[in-house]
Amino acid sequence: MMVDTDILIAGAGPAGLAAACALGTEGHRVILVDPAAPVVDADAPGADLRTTALLQPARDLLDRARVWDGVAPDATALWTMRIVDAATTPPVARDFEARDISDAPFGWNVPNAVLRRALLDRIGALPNVETRFGTSVTALFARDAAARVTLANGTRLTAGLVLACDGRDSPLREMAGIGTRRAGYGQTAITFAVTHTAPHEDVSTEIHASGGPFTLVPLQSDDNGHRSAIVWMDDARAQTRRIALSDAEFLAEAQARSADVMGTLTLASPRAAWPISSVLAERWTARRLALAAEAAHAMPPIGAQGLNTSLKDIAALRDLAATGEPGSPDMLARYERDRHADVALRMAGIDLLNRTSLAGLAPVQALRRMGIAALHDVPPLRRAIMRLGLGA
Repeated sequence: MMVDTDILIAGAGPAGLAAACALGTEGHRVILVDPAAPVVDADAPGADLRTTALLQPARDLLDRARVWDGVAPDATALWTMRIVDAATTPPVARDFEARDISDAPFGWNVPNAVLRRALLDRIGALPNVETRFGTSVTALFARDAAARVTLANGTRLTAGLVLACDGRDSPLREMAGIGTRRAGYGQTAITFAVTHTAPHEDVSTEIHASGGPFTLVPLQSDDNGHRSAIVWMDDARAQTRRIALSDAEFLAEAQARSADVMGTLTLASPRAAWPISSVLAERWTARRLALAAEAAHAMPPIGAQGLNTSLKDIAALRDLAATGEPGSPDMLARYERDRHADVALRMAGIDLLNRTSLAGLAPVQALRRMGIAALHDVPPLRRAIMRLGLGA
């Protein structure tokens, strides 16, 4: 059967954009579809003001797709991951050093607007990648030879592989009749940027007490001083109250929750909030269809596993597409087998760590403290955990 494109990607979030770059750079014909064009101006309405810590494998994927050079000038190296247990007095910290396992940082923190812009720039340079923004997939009909999709504007297209990167409430996943396992935590994450009086020294700091972690991720310094991005997870009701506070009142609570690890904080951006949950698709594939990124899995923002796990999906699809026909039964079976178990393991670990942060009970906090100490203080175990976090 003649096809209009080798691969049709639904969803132009960071994962869908990265998929278009990675697969297009390898020579595949790609059509990228999304109801809205990505917002790349940080000052525009609807802009994503968050940052993402891109770990080594994510950097490698972007480098091979010729995207990294557009990201690197705004990327801040993360050489140390520090976990602080603030449920004790004084707080107890453990440092995990990238130099223990590599001559490169764990990763690089990048503003999401910068990442989206670099990905879109690369897509614009690929003649075999076409974007169709302003429309969406409304119907999917898959046969052995190819899949046919209908777009909201009435267009019909055939593709060897349809790749769903259309979010945790994926319409394509629903069209394929694939169910999910979901968990809610009753938490909300608030994100914002700060300047601080103490230098971050390329250390990403995750502070655990109760309610959820409070994470400071380094940003490049500017004329206003040392800067970090913060992700603050806590009980949803408490976060609703905090979002309504004045800047001064909110900053006072953030300062207390930071355990003063970066000195005095000053707000450097607006605040944004979103609910925390986890989603895992029961299956990752159907005939001529693959789920990736949040269409397949979504998890709390702990340990920089969210987008990095999504980009591992893209790398796996890229490698499998190089060895056979995109969307073939063999390719899809190998993708499901290779990725599902890895993601399920990561999600279980993140779920456990998050639930111990949620618990305010002293015995649970003591177990968390002993667990972190054991992971850190036994060198072979510490190195194994760091390699696992990077994707090994």
